[in-house]
Amino acid sequence: MKNKVPKISIIGAGSVGGLTALRIAEKNLGRVVLFDIVPGLAKGKALDIEDCQQILKTNYSIEGTNQIHLLEKSDIVVVTAGFPRKPGMTREELLHKNAAIIKEICSQIKSFAPEAIVIIVTNPLDVMTYYALKLLGFSRQRVFGMGATLDGSRFATAISNRLTVPASSIKPLVIASHGEAMLPLPNFTLVKGKPLTKIVKDKKIIDELVKKTVERGKEIVDLLGSGSAFAAPSAAIAELVEIICRKKSAKVTVSCLLDGEYNLKDICLGVPVVLTSQGIKKIIELKLNYKEQKKLLESAHTIKSLITHLGV
Repeated sequence: MKNKVPKISIIGAGSVGGLTALRIAEKNLGRVVLFDIVPGLAKGKALDIEDCQQILKTNYSIEGTNQIHLLEKSDIVVVTAGFPRKPGMTREELLHKNAAIIKEICSQIKSFAPEAIVIIVTNPLDVMTYYALKLLGFSRQRVFGMGATLDGSRFATAISNRLTVPASSIKPLVIASHGEAMLPLPNFTLVKGKPLTKIVKDKKIIDELVKKTVERGKEIVDLLGSGSAFAAPSAAIAELVEIICRKKSAKVTVSCLLDGEYNLKDICLGVPVVLTSQGIKKIIELKLNYKEQKKLLESAHTIKSLITHLGV
């Protein structure tokens, strides 16, 4: 972080953006600016979050605005703006609506925060991350998507519920697309330090856990009836921001641009990385078996086909 106190701007004050602002403020990670084009929305949520300080016995700085120039000199920009999924809608159906939003936002980021690390949350996440990278022209170390972090947590939930073990004792790993083509990896997922496949021998149970993970987002959307998940996504975003602001070095899974890793080039999808205060330090290449590699390539093909529709 160049600034003594990091400036963290969140674009989009909806359910995800608003709760993300609260989580980041509670952790006192830096000065938070919450932005939304809807007059009064970001300011109202910021005032509400500001009023939590005495109750939470903490102090932080948060500002809400519809003035985009207040993004100026942000160290981190989190992009949550976009249309949410509705019941029966896939992330891919959001493509063109949200691409137009990302295009406008990237123009503003280039103008006001050209040194920022940018975290994309807008769906379809892998495609929007790729689009943002192309529009911004930033290095691949400074632009990445949140999705796979969330998918891993959902895999941990499924395992925790099935095996009756604490979710906190699980180190999950899910790679590839943040969508129906995601790839949970039981071989690389640790439960109390042991691979899931060493603990659960029944392939049917493993398949059930994978299926629950893949369908979790859709399940939540269908139950809510309007909008999509926001509590877990905001927690995933806050985790990434904390690593950067606290100048930690941690292994996480994010959607990033591949340049030969996993035999893939010019595409964004979820893979494990080493994240630091400067962004992505290293992409970790897993030794996937034939079946896993095949599914990864299939997921990449799905993303590539959507990217072609954007004309970039």
